Amino acid sequence: MNQTTNAILMIRPVAFRMNEQTAVNNYYQKVIDGLSPENVNAKAQVEFDAFVQKLRLVGVDVTVVDDTLTPNTPDSIFPNNWISFHENGDVVLYPMFAENRRAERREDVLDLLEAKGFLVNDIMDYTAAEDDNIFLEGTGSLLLDRQNGKAYCALSPRADEELLIEFCEDFEYTPVIFEAFQTVAGDRKLIYHTNVMMCIGATFAVICADCIDDKKERKMVLDSLRSDEKDIILISEDQVNNFAGNMLEVKGADGKRYLVMSTAAYKALTKKQIAQIEQHVTILHSSLDTIEACGGGSARCMMAEVFLPKS
Repeated sequence: MNQTTNAILMIRPVAFRMNEQTAVNNYYQKVIDGLSPENVNAKAQVEFDAFVQKLRLVGVDVTVVDDTLTPNTPDSIFPNNWISFHENGDVVLYPMFAENRRAERREDVLDLLEAKGFLVNDIMDYTAAEDDNIFLEGTGSLLLDRQNGKAYCALSPRADEELLIEFCEDFEYTPVIFEAFQTVAGDRKLIYHTNVMMCIGATFAVICADCIDDKKERKMVLDSLRSDEKDIILISEDQVNNFAGNMLEVKGADGKRYLVMSTAAYKALTKKQIAQIEQHVTILHSSLDTIEACGGGSARCMMAEVFLPKS
């Protein structure tokens, strides 16, 4: 199994704004004063287009799909929460917490990928769990170490333990389950997505161990990464608040590996952390300030990795 792919899917926003339905447990979202929804979307589109261009310049195969005005899907820019693509040709559809996010699921996305020569063998659909208010938000909730067959998951209202275990049984992953917290107005609250505080590359892992309050769980997660010989790069909660955990390793031209992040995340890193990362990959960053503020997600959330085989 490859940990890193050259192909990603991204959804270009048409009505991006702060989603009030996700803000109930995504504490990274903010209202930008003085900006109309139209201004917010226009800024997000500029950030999106510049980001895609940077990825394509280094040889990443980016499939861009335009969102539609109807249905109303303010968070469509984050497709990794509703779909994942696997090397055996499986496509997985996930149950999502916010009702207005469920409309993001689109069959025509698969048609576009198949038109590009990607093979879809089977669709695994877990979305019926929504009827029971059970959720597992794709590779936001699931951090897949594909090489070592492990699925790291910070439990939250958007990541159900039983459904995680069902996924792991279906795809032959070993679950690594824990709880991760952030401080919100003095209280410790569950972090809504695992990929906010952690990133797994082929030879390294970036993680905010301080988010895992339970010492046994923290040791278990770190021991699991070490047992797979990952170089562990520790980040702080303050850096997580600047989306320094929300990164993704991708392959560019000639298989060169890049760690993709926002400029805010890059600026939050120390020289020592950057040096440690650069022992493994080249850093690629792009400004996503509006998307981060209103969406509460960053570079990693915007990219759905395509591991499907090609015909």
